Amino acid sequence: MLNHSCVCPDALDRCDRCDLLLDFPGLHLVSVTQAPSGLVLEVESCVPVQGCPGCGVIATGHGRVVVEVIDAPWAGRPVRVRWRKRRWICHEDVCAVVSFVEQDPEVCAPRGLLSTRAIRWSIGQLRAEGATIQGLARQLGTTWNTLWTQVRPVLATAADDPVRFENVQVLGVDEHIWHHRDPRRRGPKELTGMVDLTRGPHPTARLLDLVPGRSGKAYRDWLDERGEGFRKRVEIATLDPFQGYKNAIDDQLEDATCVLDAFHIVKLAGAAVDDVRRRIQQETLGHRGRKGDPLYGIRHVLRAGRERLTSRQQTRLEAAFTAHPDHIAVEVAYRCAQDLRDVFHQPTPARGRQLAEKLIASLPTCPIPEIARLGKTLRRWKTAFLAYFDTDGASNGGTEAINGIIELGRRIAGGFRNFEHYRLRMLLITGGLDASPHTQL
Repeated sequence: MLNHSCVCPDALDRCDRCDLLLDFPGLHLVSVTQAPSGLVLEVESCVPVQGCPGCGVIATGHGRVVVEVIDAPWAGRPVRVRWRKRRWICHEDVCAVVSFVEQDPEVCAPRGLLSTRAIRWSIGQLRAEGATIQGLARQLGTTWNTLWTQVRPVLATAADDPVRFENVQVLGVDEHIWHHRDPRRRGPKELTGMVDLTRGPHPTARLLDLVPGRSGKAYRDWLDERGEGFRKRVEIATLDPFQGYKNAIDDQLEDATCVLDAFHIVKLAGAAVDDVRRRIQQETLGHRGRKGDPLYGIRHVLRAGRERLTSRQQTRLEAAFTAHPDHIAVEVAYRCAQDLRDVFHQPTPARGRQLAEKLIASLPTCPIPEIARLGKTLRRWKTAFLAYFDTDGASNGGTEAINGIIELGRRIAGGFRNFEHYRLRMLLITGGLDASPHTQL
């Protein structure tokens, strides 16, 4: 047993064990006990008098009550704080408060099981270290339910804080699959995620919210809930080529510029080339691609940018294109896709816009059906496509990055069964709660 006493606050600066209590300035360390489960700290306050919370009259001391709370681990060991709280009695006849116990919200919330420092430490581990609730509970020497019941209210309060939605000027949206179970038992598989892509106030994109459903209605309802002030501040709205989200933007964000994501435009072009390659493969050989087939051998090379190809890869492409007369369709589709990709690599936005307008006009007339279908899609999204060059290259890339963080968090946790728990955890790890003061404990 290690006994150590502090006689005054100044002793905290000289004691090599009182650093455990530096965040608790109102408490004195009475003793430190080395128990099998970790360290046990016995502390007490130095408040000589206490006013009644009901009437304000100075109350009379009536002994102490020992309350044990879980503190943040120290030196890899769980820590328990045994707080010897003073009990007070109010002698005013008209006061409804008969007796009460001293409280210090800087140390622990009333009836809290974890100290404020332990909650702050847990939130930090969840936010930055990719920890799980079960792993943190093991380090604290408690259970999953005990830890989450103390952390969840803090996250929920931060999620409900309207400050999080201030100063959003660039808004991204994307769908997300959060489980693969039966929707009748666990609810919709698809979620719609809204991301703040504004450059400046935050170093990276941050998740604003997750709502059930993948539809224009889900996005429209969320925008409607944010209020007119939020919608007026949004200047740019980025999205994937999904008409439901486009309808919601046109309905709720009338003053915002709708921008089609550049990555998905290039992805549509690559998918069109793959469709042409598979069709020609079936028409010329009568089967799917196999090892040794010319078109099957270049399937990965067709997805790369032509400026990145080595001389060997260029030779392979040329050999595959000339192996059969019908392969000319694959070559034409490949060159059309590369031209579309070059739109986003022009030296100036004006040059990029000029090339984009040319492709929008020419691709729908292409005799290759897959490329003509691509051209019609681009023509239908012409305004949102060309808006890329008017908004300094706004894209939905930050939204895709947030999706990657969400997927990682879900894998680390081994999946989620409760949507609200999932939403709070994802908001935390993606920076969605950083704008709220409630997480700055």
